[in-house]
Amino acid sequence: MTWLLIFIGGGLGSLARYGFSLAALRLYNGNFPLGTFISNVLSCVVLVILAHFIQDKTNSEAWVRPLLVVGFCGGFSTFSTLSNETVQLMISGNMVLALFNILLSLATAVGIIYWFRP
Repeated sequence: MTWLLIFIGGGLGSLARYGFSLAALRLYNGNFPLGTFISNVLSCVVLVILAHFIQDKTNSEAWVRPLLVVGFCGGFSTFSTLSNETVQLMISGNMVLALFNILLSLATAVGIIYWFRP
């Protein structure tokens, strides 16, 4: 049953990430990969909220971790897309923006998890 929860959560997270990427492309015309950045940041926020929720509960909510933490947050955030978009910025000569993407994405994500950890 756990693998099914992860599968469903991962699919929903991936669809949400895709939706954010499409929305960012429609609303933002710059070179910075805004959709991926927003998805990764929101995934960290969801993860922290869930960590607080899970910390205070017993095993009666055992489905939360595989469905939402592993599945949804895993599908909603994406290190591979962050890496690919950073390489594309580098190839196109946007080295400063590529470095900014790495630093901003990692600092924000790690900062959110660290600052709001349970």
